[in-house]
Amino acid sequence: MPDNLPTQAADKFPLTRWSVIEAARSDDPGERERALEALFAAYWKPVYKYIRLRWNRPAEDAQDLTQGFFVELLERDLLLRYEPAKSRLRTYLRICVDSFVLNHDKATYRQKRGGNTIHVPLDFDAAEGELHSAAMDVASIPSSVSLEEFFEKEWIRSLFALSVEDLRQLCEMRGRPKTFQLFEEYDLDSVRDTSYETLAAKYGIPVTYVTNALAWARREFRRIALDRLREICGSYDEFQREVLAVFGKQA
Repeated sequence: MPDNLPTQAADKFPLTRWSVIEAARSDDPGERERALEALFAAYWKPVYKYIRLRWNRPAEDAQDLTQGFFVELLERDLLLRYEPAKSRLRTYLRICVDSFVLNHDKATYRQKRGGNTIHVPLDFDAAEGELHSAAMDVASIPSSVSLEEFFEKEWIRSLFALSVEDLRQLCEMRGRPKTFQLFEEYDLDSVRDTSYETLAAKYGIPVTYVTNALAWARREFRRIALDRLREICGSYDEFQREVLAVFGKQA
């Protein structure tokens, strides 16, 4: 299908999302591992950066700890202990990270490596670059409350990055690369000061096309982000609370 608007209902992507909490309780080991990998994709960067700042660990140690934490999450079935009525999943995971790092024995962990693995590509160099680009002084984060806020912001950043990539793949799948280019240049590029008219002139398309393309992209981005958010929430109530935290209003 060419880069035309409007889209059909069949264009929706991904087709389904399931809760990692439900999948973690499955009798199927493969499904449990896939659940953890979905959680890993959403949380590995926030966890890595949090360990670097909260525990002041060198980059290499933080990389080992990040991977080790998610392996332990699988091996000890920590998701089964999560109770949505008591806390948000991200709060529970942050507390689990603190406990893991506090009690971690690197030698023991390295002996265990090679059992469970998480098949999610990790770009630690990019994560480290993001950490430095924030120009953040550890001394400027004096309290645990500030670190909690930092973890939340990084979690939202990770959620949006995954959703942007999903939207890019959707546009490629549907033959709409120009739609993603418009979205990227107008909504994601924080440097450029552009307008619908400028984009229309640049690509030789009507302003109405830019308007419709951006409206479609924003609608799909929100749907994708909500799907990913629903996937990593333990209950409907938690989902609604997280939607409010991320978007400022409920779904």
